[in-house]
Amino acid sequence: MKTYRFWKVLKICVLVVVAAALFGFVIMHLWNWLMPTLFNLVPITFAQALGLFLLCKILLGGFHRHSGGRGWKRHMEERWAQMTPEQQERFRSGMRGRRGCRFGPDAEPKTDPGTL
Repeated sequence: MKTYRFWKVLKICVLVVVAAALFGFVIMHLWNWLMPTLFNLVPITFAQALGLFLLCKILLGGFHRHSGGRGWKRHMEERWAQMTPEQQERFRSGMRGRRGCRFGPDAEPKTDPGTL
């Protein structure tokens, strides 16, 4: 189990390094393509592009965790287990009508009233 966790952590670290390098590369080339001609600024290096990416991430995006994956799923599974079959069917039928989409075996094709 520990070797699996090690490889998972290693894979995540490699992905983070590759993503940072890719973002730095893209930022550097976009800056050097646009900024010197548009605003008469000097071209930047790869290290400066990484610094600019980090600065933007701190100021605008932050480093927060995207939660909601497993915790939300576990919560819904617990709620589903406590529902009676009638409540489960009522939930399913309510979800079929969400946002105007119809799905499932009783779905009817949508017609646009403007085309009639």
